[in-house]
Amino acid sequence: MGAKDLGLKERLRENLTEAIRARDELTSGTIRMVLTAITMEEVSGKSARELSDAEVITVLSREAKKRREAAEAYDAGARADKAAMERSEGEVIARYLPTQLSDAELQKMIQEAIAQTGAAGPAGMGLVMKVLSPKIAGKADGGVVSAAVKAALA
Repeated sequence: MGAKDLGLKERLRENLTEAIRARDELTSGTIRMVLTAITMEEVSGKSARELSDAEVITVLSREAKKRREAAEAYDAGARADKAAMERSEGEVIARYLPTQLSDAELQKMIQEAIAQTGAAGPAGMGLVMKVLSPKIAGKADGGVVSAAVKAALA
């Protein structure tokens, strides 16, 4: 069974075992945190359930964003060592996320969404974001997309 046959969560578990065997503390610690976040998401709500790969990607995106924001906060607080650690964890998480969209690809998708919805001006931003959100899930930071849509509609 190849890596492509496994679900994302199973791949994370396998990679955790490999990282532990290789004594890679950064990778094993980061994957443990991510698996804990996935488990927390699975048991939240009324009943426990298994997350789909798309939902796991959402959790991974959230964790990556936390690492980015923490690194920025540590930089602002002159804690370069902690900021570097957060960035390293973010890089480990990024291995499991889909390839990020380039600026050109993002702009193309935004233009297509604007044409599809017929949105004009800032009032149409919600319509455009509603169309774009499912297409870009995990492939681009929501803040960057929002800013790009706002600029395109201005």
